[in-house]
Amino acid sequence: MRTGVLPGFGLTLGLVMFTLSLLVLAPLAGIFIKAAGLSGEAFVAKALNERALAAYRLSFGAAAIAALVDVIAGVLVAWILVRYRFFGRKVIDALVDLPFALPTAVAGIALTSLYAPNGWLGSRLLALGVKVAFTPLGIVVAMVFIGLPLVVRSVEPVLQDIDSEVEEAALTLGASRTRVFRRVILPALLPAMLTGFALAFARGLGEYGSVVFIAGNMPGISEIAPLLIVIQLEQHDVAAATAIAAVILVVSFTLLILINTLQVWRRRRIDP
Repeated sequence: MRTGVLPGFGLTLGLVMFTLSLLVLAPLAGIFIKAAGLSGEAFVAKALNERALAAYRLSFGAAAIAALVDVIAGVLVAWILVRYRFFGRKVIDALVDLPFALPTAVAGIALTSLYAPNGWLGSRLLALGVKVAFTPLGIVVAMVFIGLPLVVRSVEPVLQDIDSEVEEAALTLGASRTRVFRRVILPALLPAMLTGFALAFARGLGEYGSVVFIAGNMPGISEIAPLLIVIQLEQHDVAAATAIAAVILVVSFTLLILINTLQVWRRRRIDP
């Protein structure tokens, strides 16, 4: 076993595991224990009814679409910030982290004001037949907004580490820029892109404040699963809230494991 600079590995590991169990595992275990107290029929009635299924489809679908958009846009933003030097670059780099600093309610109000039918951008899009606010599209827009920095900051360090001499050598050998990106750059970026996708997906799935303002919150149409949990708690139906939360935890945890497994497999394939 390697020794580090800081002594006390056993004590440190025990403290970390205790803290992790207290802050993460215990609350999650409480949800499953509460949901396990329901009978099978009661669990299905509360967690798999038509309203809940519609909320699941919207939350997971919107989070996946938003994460995919974030990956595409995040790679482009990271590419510009890393590969080019221009006036205002530091300002743009700081603006990327703005969704981290904004309270989610402020972000939700700002997006709603912008994309509402009478908003500056919403009114112009409505004239083209596109309604954003108070629709599932508005939910995707909010999730893209809060997830983009996660992809940019995941991809940016990898782009900085890619040796430009490898690209120049490929271009010298006659490869086109498209082929260089597909064969040289993309394989190195793919693990970071998958990480960014997983982070953006998880953030979008759990987001509440910035989404609830722009969603419209119509049951079966624009009602997200986190909002449904809050509604059940307001109605003092703790069993229904924990059942819905348990379903979200199981599905999201499974998806994240699959994404991480794919990422590990890809890394081993690139660098055995």
